[in-house]
Amino acid sequence: MTGSADTTPSSGHSDEWRFRIYTILVLSAGIAAAVAVSRWLPFEWSADLWWIGPLLAVAFLLAEQLGINVDVRSGISWTISFTEIPLVIGFFVAPFEVVAAAHLVAGIGTLLVRRVSGRVLYNAGVFLLEVTSAFAVAGLVKQLVGDPGMPWIAALAGTLTAPLASTLLALAAVRVLRRRMRVTTALRLTGRILVVGFVNASVGLSGYLVIANVPAAWPLVLAVFLGLSALYWAYSDLLREQRDMEALSDVSLMVARSGHQAAARPASRVEDLRRGVDVDEWVTIAERIKDQLAAGRVVLRLRLEPDDAMRTVVVGESLPPGGLPADDPLLRLPGPHVRHFRITEANPEVRTALLDRGAQEALVVPLRSANQLLGVVEAHDRLSRWRGFGKYDIQLLGTMASHLATSLDNRRLLATLRHDAYHDPLTGLLNRPGFCLLARDPLRERPSSVVLRVDLDVFSTVSDALGYTWADRMVIAAGRRMRDTLGQQVPLARLEGASFAALLADHTAQQAHQVAERLRAELSAPYPMERLTVEANAMVGYAVTVDDNHDPVDIDGMLQRADMAVRATRGGEEVRGYVPSMGQIFMRRFQMVTQFRQSLEDGQVSVHYQPKVSLPNRHVQGVEALVRWQHPEFGKLDPDEFVPAVEAAGLIGVLTSFVLEQALRRVRKWLDEGLRISAAVNLSVRNLADAEFPAKVSAALGRFDVPPELLTFELTESGVMSDPQRALPILRELHALGIVLAVDDFGTGYSSLAYLRQLPVDQVKIDKSFVLGMGTDLGDLAVVRSIVELGHSLGLTVVAEGVEEDIARDQLEAMGCDVAQGYLISRPLSEERLEAWLQARTARSPGRHAETVLTLLT
Repeated sequence: MTGSADTTPSSGHSDEWRFRIYTILVLSAGIAAAVAVSRWLPFEWSADLWWIGPLLAVAFLLAEQLGINVDVRSGISWTISFTEIPLVIGFFVAPFEVVAAAHLVAGIGTLLVRRVSGRVLYNAGVFLLEVTSAFAVAGLVKQLVGDPGMPWIAALAGTLTAPLASTLLALAAVRVLRRRMRVTTALRLTGRILVVGFVNASVGLSGYLVIANVPAAWPLVLAVFLGLSALYWAYSDLLREQRDMEALSDVSLMVARSGHQAAARPASRVEDLRRGVDVDEWVTIAERIKDQLAAGRVVLRLRLEPDDAMRTVVVGESLPPGGLPADDPLLRLPGPHVRHFRITEANPEVRTALLDRGAQEALVVPLRSANQLLGVVEAHDRLSRWRGFGKYDIQLLGTMASHLATSLDNRRLLATLRHDAYHDPLTGLLNRPGFCLLARDPLRERPSSVVLRVDLDVFSTVSDALGYTWADRMVIAAGRRMRDTLGQQVPLARLEGASFAALLADHTAQQAHQVAERLRAELSAPYPMERLTVEANAMVGYAVTVDDNHDPVDIDGMLQRADMAVRATRGGEEVRGYVPSMGQIFMRRFQMVTQFRQSLEDGQVSVHYQPKVSLPNRHVQGVEALVRWQHPEFGKLDPDEFVPAVEAAGLIGVLTSFVLEQALRRVRKWLDEGLRISAAVNLSVRNLADAEFPAKVSAALGRFDVPPELLTFELTESGVMSDPQRALPILRELHALGIVLAVDDFGTGYSSLAYLRQLPVDQVKIDKSFVLGMGTDLGDLAVVRSIVELGHSLGLTVVAEGVEEDIARDQLEAMGCDVAQGYLISRPLSEERLEAWLQARTARSPGRHAETVLTLLT
């Protein structure tokens, strides 16, 4: 055992000089010790044994080549070699000088071959001290024993001195270089080196004694054999543990890797994720378990779904015909522990189960997770029958089963989470992310595919009337109808609410239209649910994957185009395909919505006013504030075009506030001029859903100091009755402020006397469609007369809009209608033109309250 220090001082010149001095001391001590031992042990040599020296040098050289480098600390290491074997033999076959020379030549030669020149002198001194200390101790033991020859005890003691000396010198070098090492670490290293040195010396000594045929050496040989056997068994157990750990790691990695691979599969195999690993992967796992246990057969029985039957995977010897019974006693094992069954020791039920498997012996362990049986692992008949399965096999299989159950449970959880992430929990269909993931590859690979978008238009009505439970039932029923119509292979998704999407691969636009018509007919059929039958209507839009420019689009773009087609459906045309003009329309709408706020600030949006005149005395009673938008790109925009878009974008509150501010400012100017003219502002259903709206109106009235009776809010029947529980409290608050409330477009909505009596309104406005038709349609004339009489019976002011002819005005006046509005009186006017109109067409007369009353000139 040689301790050749590998020192590369890196902490400064002081450490380098300190080590040089230490090297000189070691070398000097080695030379001095060699001279002293040489004089103490006289040189006895025969010329016939000249070959011993070179042979020992070769032996030392081979031992050095088999050395192992051990790092002590940064910059220092020593080499553990097997030089004890030639050293112990050298005690018997050569004098000190020959052994020292052979060891020195072999050690320095090894350093030179390895091109290690910075520590040759130090190691030369170590080599000399190793051999001299070994021979010195051996000589002392020899004298104490009194044997004239070299007893094996003396040789063994001397040989152990060599590694001890080199170790002490190396530890001293660590201190010289001021490196830190714990005492426990130094003692542990020294002990291990002495153990290895003892084994090497014992092997070499035993070999020499056997070759030399020494009769008294058999106790040592026996001791060495027993020691080596113990080392072998310890090493074999260590190797077995290592192999078991590798097998355990392999099995866990196989399951985990297959789980990640399954999670990375395309969405076309989303359902396969709930099935766990493929059969081939389970076969690989079973083969790994079989090889590690050296079993004749391994059977995996797995339940990959809670409600599924066991799936069986067999590797090794085939099972007897007939397979395994469903009611297997080995499946009823309690607890997660491994059970070891032998046919000679089992009870009758288990013995029958083993015979059914054709096995004499079996290890069986259940795979459990939270008291749920995931499966069973069985290993049958170890190949080494004389030994059978042992405790290590039981421990390994139990640990494997634990890891396998955990990994399998994690896989099932991962598959469930991924399934839930890509599926709608209500219908079980794909959701939007799942549909986009599933449709991505088909759209890329198949140029003639179609995306369908389906909307049921009664979902919100059913929710409001019957509750969300009934609406959900209707959505589930609609999803089933779509699945039955399209088939199981067509990707189908519920996007949101009662909106669905489907992907039709390899379909032309004509084929897609036919499918859409059939789908719409199925979805529009009545929905019988318990004691109710719900009538429904469906609208279908579709888009092909290649547009007119032959540019492919992604799934998000396809869904957007199909959605445009659905929105473009009108009346009896419930199925429409996407055309590029739809995109232009929606782009125009998008631009309007995004530019609306800036247009308000830039003055592009203005308020025009249409006068209203009381019929009996022709006084100008008020005006209706109407919004207008002069767009720099699109020109003059119709309110019927941009107001619904602004309302859908949630900006109607901004628009209402703008019109209200302008109207109140105009009324305030008239009041300052002595004119008492009211202004009417239209409200949206979204305004009636804002609980803070009455407070905002009250603040605006106070800010402009306008009496509340000079402000009128006009609202439609359908807007109020779409959500009366929310709208009525807002209307009552506004009415309590003194604001006049009017029902606009009366006659086109619910037109119910019961509803009208519930509303806190002051006016009704007859829809202009009836007023325009009075002159030619007796039915319209009757409707107008009925509305006037109904309004007066309820104490309401009746306003007729759409008055464009003198005969219509006269008829309304004869019926007793209170107020008229229309082109006969005036079109909507800007503020400047309204002022000019008032100056030109009205006469002013003093009123009761020192205010001016405007009378329309005839």
